[in-house]
Amino acid sequence: MTVAPEKRRALVVEDDVDIRGLLVQILKREGFEVTEAGTASDGLEKARAGADLITLDLNLPDGDGVEICREVRTFSDAYILMITARTDEIERLTGLETGADDYISKPFSPRELVARINSLFRRQSRQAAADVANADERQRAAEVQQNLLPRDNLWVRDYELAGRFRPSRSVGGDFYDWYGTPDGLHLTVADAMGKGMGAALVAATVRAIMRSVAPQPSIETAFATAARATEADLEQTNSFVTLFHGRLDAATGVVGYVDAGHGLALHVTADGGVTRLKSAGPPVGAWPDQVWAADTVKLGPGDSLAIVSDGLLDIYETVEQFTEAVAGVITAAPSAEAACAVLLDMADVPEVADDVTVVVLRRTQD
Repeated sequence: MTVAPEKRRALVVEDDVDIRGLLVQILKREGFEVTEAGTASDGLEKARAGADLITLDLNLPDGDGVEICREVRTFSDAYILMITARTDEIERLTGLETGADDYISKPFSPRELVARINSLFRRQSRQAAADVANADERQRAAEVQQNLLPRDNLWVRDYELAGRFRPSRSVGGDFYDWYGTPDGLHLTVADAMGKGMGAALVAATVRAIMRSVAPQPSIETAFATAARATEADLEQTNSFVTLFHGRLDAATGVVGYVDAGHGLALHVTADGGVTRLKSAGPPVGAWPDQVWAADTVKLGPGDSLAIVSDGLLDIYETVEQFTEAVAGVITAAPSAEAACAVLLDMADVPEVADDVTVVVLRRTQD
């Protein structure tokens, strides 16, 4: 059994009986289910009942068409075609934020009216197709991004390591990665500029390259090699990547690291003290032939290293407030996993529109 397509609904708001009748006749011929109103108050009431298209006279006896249009826009996304008796009014109206989608002057021909209406609905069809395509791309990008993340937490004797990630609606280029080594572990936190599939593919490239340089014993040399290898792709896509890469020596608690424009790594001591680690330079891809110096931080028993993305920073007015808040959560949390969960929950607010990534490495108490 074939289901008939749902009829589009139109509302004609026009005080001139003859013109209103003509509009109703034309719209019915075009397949619309038509409701009519002769006053602004009646038109507003009927608009609340729902419509796909509203033709609205600019000069109604009990209201100004521009103000009525603006009020309709507060509760309806119907297409609004505003009708005016003066051609010169159209130029003035287009300079105002009326909320109308198009304008036509009286007298109008039925052919012109139908052409304007069809144009509005073709625009809707194109937008709907674009929305579907964008949604498909976001879904594919989200899958790529999710596949970059470690499947499980990594356990190294005397250390806890945990990470959490929450993508934005538009999907950005955040990711984190880690893997064990004979001496401890390597970890990376990065944010590729941009949104959608482009950012996700840049992130995937960076992750693969960072893993490929793991055998190099010097973290500074390994980072430089990785940066050179990604520069061509980043230049081609007009992008850059903020990147934190660290290597833990589990026996000593020393973490060697390079921070390229990330700047949100914190050393939180067992007694609640906090130090923000220094960034060694700009993001990878921002400047050609950049050199980044390595540094170290030592984790004592009960100390933690927290690396977060700038999505979490968005909810604080200053970096100092952010630093104190993160340190407070980590000090109070019974585990690295619990700290990550609380920090991610903190970012579940409207102010945070970006991806949020949190990684916590904690050295357990002796």
